[in-house]
Amino acid sequence: MLTSKQRAYLRGLANNIDTIFQVGKSDIKDTLIKQTDDALEARELIKIRVLETSGMTAREAAEELAAATGAEVVAVIGSRMILYRESVKHKKIVL
Repeated sequence: MLTSKQRAYLRGLANNIDTIFQVGKSDIKDTLIKQTDDALEARELIKIRVLETSGMTAREAAEELAAATGAEVVAVIGSRMILYRESVKHKKIVL
C-alpha cells in the first residue's frame, strides 16, 4: 500500500513518461494484461490511456489491470491511469 507521499512522488515521475498502452473498445483482454505485466516488470511505473470507445471508465480499467497484475493504482487523471509495481529483477525506483 502506497502512502500519499509515495503517490505524489510517483505522480511526479510519471509526468515525464509517455503513455505506452491504450484500452480500446475490446476492453481488457489477456494480451493487454500480459503486456502490462511485462511493462511493469521492466519499468515499474507506466501510464495507460483509456479511449472513449472503451466501455470502461479509466478508474474501472485501472482497478481491473491493477488487480490482474498485482500493481498499485497511483492515480487516475481524466482518461489516463498511472500504475506502479516494484520490480523483482530490475528495481529502478526507490520509495
